[in-house]
Amino acid sequence: MYWCKIAQTEKEFEAIARLNYETFVEEIPQHEPNHAKKKVDRFHQENTYLVVYKGIELIGMIAFRDQRPFSIDEKIGKVEQYLSQEQCAKLCEIRLLAVKKAYRTGRVLLRLSQALNAFAYEKGYTAAVISGTTREEKLYKQIGFKQFAPAIGTKDAMFLPMLLTRQQFEQSFQHRLVTGGHTFYPGPVKQKVSIEYTDLSHRTATFGSLYGRVTSKLLQLSEAHHVALVVGTGTLANEVMLGQIKAQQVGRGIILTNGEFGERLRKQAERWALDFDVVEQRWGQAFDFVSIDTMLQKGSYQWLLAVHGETSTGTCNNLEQLVQLTKRYNMKLCVDCISTFGALPFSLKDCYLATAVSGKAIGALSGLAFVFSQKLAKPSTSIPAYMDLANYQQGAIPFTLPASLVRNVEVALQAYPARYELLQQRFDTLLQLPFMHYKLLTTYYPMLITLKCPKALSQLHTDLTLNQLFVHGDSRYLRENNFIQLSVIQPDFEQAIIRLQEILCYYQQVVEA
Repeated sequence: MYWCKIAQTEKEFEAIARLNYETFVEEIPQHEPNHAKKKVDRFHQENTYLVVYKGIELIGMIAFRDQRPFSIDEKIGKVEQYLSQEQCAKLCEIRLLAVKKAYRTGRVLLRLSQALNAFAYEKGYTAAVISGTTREEKLYKQIGFKQFAPAIGTKDAMFLPMLLTRQQFEQSFQHRLVTGGHTFYPGPVKQKVSIEYTDLSHRTATFGSLYGRVTSKLLQLSEAHHVALVVGTGTLANEVMLGQIKAQQVGRGIILTNGEFGERLRKQAERWALDFDVVEQRWGQAFDFVSIDTMLQKGSYQWLLAVHGETSTGTCNNLEQLVQLTKRYNMKLCVDCISTFGALPFSLKDCYLATAVSGKAIGALSGLAFVFSQKLAKPSTSIPAYMDLANYQQGAIPFTLPASLVRNVEVALQAYPARYELLQQRFDTLLQLPFMHYKLLTTYYPMLITLKCPKALSQLHTDLTLNQLFVHGDSRYLRENNFIQLSVIQPDFEQAIIRLQEILCYYQQVVEA
């Protein structure tokens, strides 16, 4: 199997020096021979090497460098004189394109060109320049490179100044061979079914029947008394929940946080000018219910707000203990269930308010938010009409609700309750992968795993991207904590996990060699 990564070990740099010698000393007479049969590039310390493997054998490479002057600048002068201003916004130079003779096949070139484009795109380069040997002109053109200046060099080593932009790659032969990758994102979710009911009005009886079926299934799964469907994200669902706390003037509350989304709830509550105290736990750490109980004994609180599934760490906070605690002190329990709803069975019957969404564990399209409640809300003029829960509980549908989204949710909900077992099986499979000993120590739920990457895995997120395997790692809070996450909710998980396991097994051998 061919796969790519960013070189980072001394063993890889040794292999690069040998391949560099084989290609640019023995094959292309560009440098003088030496007894060590190794050639360390003069820009080695500034290069980023993208390498191709066959199993655990390094068989090809390419080097990126974005510090000026480029080597091609030294040959033809500043490249900007030949290029447009748009192309020069963020330039890099590609050098040392080399593949062992035995592996110069279309499959290797495809892997290399895919990885090249993915890396350049991730780094935000507008274009890449290269001094391409005339011997491989056809290869460069297949990737999408175009000559932008006259040929340079000697008779035995003639080079073409060439340029590759993202647009050129997307129009190239190699790009046409690229197949879709696999994602392990915790949302949005790929859709395999066609989108239906795109022309159905939300004012029709047919839509009313569809809406009734969906709300009935949601109530069945949640055991809540009422549910409202709102067009929007989970953040909006939480705004509706917080707006109800504000409008009903229920008094002082307490917010529990142990991750990014608990912190987001707190910030939202501050915008609503709610009266509350905060209990903070370290990210991934379970709430200290003994301390919280002591705090509730001393204070007078009417409501408690917490996240059930803290997506930033994969932590599942104990809903049963939250219920017991709020019952003991006659408090209203409000819960963000955006990440957990559909991932595992639980009851919301004792939650005063709770939120969920379509585009997470249940596997539907993003775009619908669910707000569950114990009681019918009272209309309020103190909050915006779109966020007034009472407007969604009057019987008639108050605002435009796309039938295509509602129908898509209905199709997704047909997988329950069997989907609970499926997600658990997928989660158990994830736990068997290499590097799972780096998982964050927390109480998980069958939706995603969080890895805290050591230095040896600092490039893992990028390396998987080079191989068309996309894990969750771009969010600010993930980057700051060296976290990457893998979710089980995508429909092609069974195919994706096979590819991921193959690469991780080889990857482990390479980085731990």
